[in-house]
Amino acid sequence: MSSLTLADVYAARRRIEGRVTRTPLIESAALSRIAGTSVYLKLETMQPTGSFKLRGATNALVGLAERGHGRVVTASTGNHGRAVAHAARALGMQAVVCMSALVPRNKVEAIDALGARVVIVGNSQDDAQVEALRLVREEGFVFVPPFDDMDVIAGQATIGVEIMESLPDTAAIVVPLSGGGLFSGVAFAAKRIRDDIAMIGVTMERGATMHASLAAGRPVLVDEVETLADSLGGGIGLDNRHTFALTQSLADNVVLLDEASIARGIVFAYREERLVMEGAAAVGIAAMLDGRIDVKRGPVVLVISGANIDMNLHRRLIQEA
Repeated sequence: MSSLTLADVYAARRRIEGRVTRTPLIESAALSRIAGTSVYLKLETMQPTGSFKLRGATNALVGLAERGHGRVVTASTGNHGRAVAHAARALGMQAVVCMSALVPRNKVEAIDALGARVVIVGNSQDDAQVEALRLVREEGFVFVPPFDDMDVIAGQATIGVEIMESLPDTAAIVVPLSGGGLFSGVAFAAKRIRDDIAMIGVTMERGATMHASLAAGRPVLVDEVETLADSLGGGIGLDNRHTFALTQSLADNVVLLDEASIARGIVFAYREERLVMEGAAAVGIAAMLDGRIDVKRGPVVLVISGANIDMNLHRRLIQEA
């Protein structure tokens, strides 16, 4: 088990204050009707970079800046890279973001616009990470992990604190699950504040590495393939130090969704909530629409992780629905 403490999470909140948005928690009338209990959306789509990743990246980079580091590198499926680029620019640091060819073009362009150097390599998050670690060895950059890092996890955990402050009687929190930085952070904070909260992870069927690892009882490799939930792609690392154990101990259930369900979640969010969200962010909504979230009581909170979908894809999904 990790050595993360609730004090670390509150320290992270102080560190990122003024740099990261305290995002809204809004009730969804449409989902509440469907679920038969109160359902709320935690809108991390409202962060300046369009996703929750800004919390962990900012916490990590502020700490590095305080220790005199000025050059950082990361591997990303898009949103973490954008967050690192944003935080680095704000702190006057140099940033390199390594990504695979599977990362959508809109996410690559957003990172480039923030002044980070973009490196496209291979066809998986793992390939991108190999290049990032080469830059650490050969050029002296400091690596900022996308999820398996205590400062990153503590930053994401501030979402859990905000949920519990805004809605203390929360019965369940539904969180997109990938490398586990978001899930383990939110679950850690929420369960430390009130240990009877149900924590439910949701991910896609196509390339769900954390789910496969949990089933195997250890980190495993899974081929990364294209999916509407592209932000949930990538491995968790065979040498995973923190997020696998945290997720294993904190997850009460993990739900897998097919691509059609994820598409329905995106469309529902737009038509019923007037919200644009990427596939990874819509998985909680999709799981509720599919009746996959067993809610005996509420309130239930869905963490809506990001808005950075390619708008041409979004338009096509809405038109085809």
